[in-house]
Amino acid sequence: MSLQDIKTKLKELAFEKTTPFCYSCYVKCPSGICKSCGSDDLMRHLEGVGVEYGTDWVIESIVEEELEAIDLEEVFSQMIEESYGEGVQIGCISKSTSLAIKELDPIAWDLAKDEYIDSLGEDESIMEVGGDYYWIHDLESL
Repeated sequence: MSLQDIKTKLKELAFEKTTPFCYSCYVKCPSGICKSCGSDDLMRHLEGVGVEYGTDWVIESIVEEELEAIDLEEVFSQMIEESYGEGVQIGCISKSTSLAIKELDPIAWDLAKDEYIDSLGEDESIMEVGGDYYWIHDLESL
């Protein structure tokens, strides 16, 4: 499933889980038109969360509630360990490879981590929702 398909499915899910809401009259409007004032300029109401225009906030709320965000630091550390080995000896000190790199050159660590995360996004392995990243296969399961 492509990123666009996932975004479409998440938007459909947001519409399924919310009800149109007239903020002026402060009533739910399941028909899509407010029976009190006749307005069709309606917000979305998500039970237990609130009301707002659009669906991005609904998608963020659903994803945050249903899924666990990726720990980017951990994912990158695992990739480093798999690529370069689990340990390194520096003089008489033994450290994990990822910890040694992170402590010796934190700027290079951050740059490499950002590039790795970008590559996962380009490969459509992960997707950003509301500032956090989630595995595509987890989003598909929603």
